[in-house]
Amino acid sequence: MAVEADKLAALRERFSHLARRTRASRRRLALILAVIGPGIITSNVDNDAGGITTYTLTGAQFGYTLLWSLIPLTIALYVSEEMCARMGVVTGKGLSDLIREEFGFRSTFFVMLAALAVDLGNTVAEFAGVAAAMQIFGITKYVSVPLAGLVVWFLVVRGNSRQVEKIFLIACGFYLTYVISAVLAKPDWVLAAKSVVNPTTFRLDRDYLLMFVALVGTTIAPWQFFYLQAGFVEKRVGPRQYKHARLDVLAGSITCMAIVFFIIVCTAATLNVRGMTDITDAAQAAQALRPLAGRFAAALFAFGLLNASLFAASILPLSTAHVICEGLGFEAGIDNKMREAPIFYGLYTGLIVVGGGIILIPHAPLLKILLLSQVANGIWLAPVLIFILLLINRKDLMGEHVNKLGFNILAWVISIIMIGITLFLGYVTLFPPPGISSGG
Repeated sequence: MAVEADKLAALRERFSHLARRTRASRRRLALILAVIGPGIITSNVDNDAGGITTYTLTGAQFGYTLLWSLIPLTIALYVSEEMCARMGVVTGKGLSDLIREEFGFRSTFFVMLAALAVDLGNTVAEFAGVAAAMQIFGITKYVSVPLAGLVVWFLVVRGNSRQVEKIFLIACGFYLTYVISAVLAKPDWVLAAKSVVNPTTFRLDRDYLLMFVALVGTTIAPWQFFYLQAGFVEKRVGPRQYKHARLDVLAGSITCMAIVFFIIVCTAATLNVRGMTDITDAAQAAQALRPLAGRFAAALFAFGLLNASLFAASILPLSTAHVICEGLGFEAGIDNKMREAPIFYGLYTGLIVVGGGIILIPHAPLLKILLLSQVANGIWLAPVLIFILLLINRKDLMGEHVNKLGFNILAWVISIIMIGITLFLGYVTLFPPPGISSGG
């Protein structure tokens, strides 16, 4: 009897231990899920209509030869976004707030003006992506664009931050359509994998270098920093959850560039292999995929473009409203009611109405708008990155969370390269070299 009692006691102790471990695991998972979101959403929304067009052209024109750039781009994306996540978690303030407090209203005014100009142009691009994607399915832009505007407006104005974040995370999942499209395209997976880790495919010809510059320019945009930091502040993520916030940013950076990989592979395996290198946009690529990879692959590619455009059309105006309201000291955030934050919701509504309305104007100068926004994006990136690096190294602001020496060197090198590349991209956009059209 004593032996059986001992065995029963040991069994109870084992079950008790397993129960404690299970409860601890559930608490850790709940904490991670409470923090995760801003990093994944911010990184993936960068795969918007303009980004998908750039990745499509990369695969169509250069096959697998630019896949090597995805590893350094992933590192650059993570390093730049991690600093903003850390500032938001440690200070509990948005980037516009910190710039106003530490550098004064003049600097903030420039940031706000640039945000308004650039994001308006980018919002126009997203509604153009909606129009192009829906035209593939036989729906005119005069129906699709107003409907899309109503959907994204209603989503943010009528929802709270938790609901909106869940919907945005679901939208991230729809990027898997590009994975399926790539599989249906039957690429050379071995060659694609080798190209990722083989930078010897780098070329010095003009067209290749310009496409590389375009890839860099479309991967990291200034609005990302403001939206990401505001996301962690709005979720009230504190220093104790910093490691989970960092994991969120890392997951976002990796998944974002993984989708880029599949978009390039899909178009490289179909369009480039068959010599169709004169594709000019993602919608044209989706139509060209039909006879090459099947109607299902083409439909998935077009649906991915629609999802990306709607996704970005929701977040870009939201980011701009955050930047301006934080900079001017107005109430901002989805959890506020419209009467509590009228400027915030007014800006959000205005950007959607103007951005979608421009698409509906017959013969609107869309190309000029997009080119100017691209140039402004490059100009805007330079001071924003410098502000971030100056703020993250302020001991009185960040305490022990300032950049470590090695990370700081890497961050400055990446930032200087990014600034140089984006300014060069702006220059060649305004003054294209002979043989390069300004629309390419």
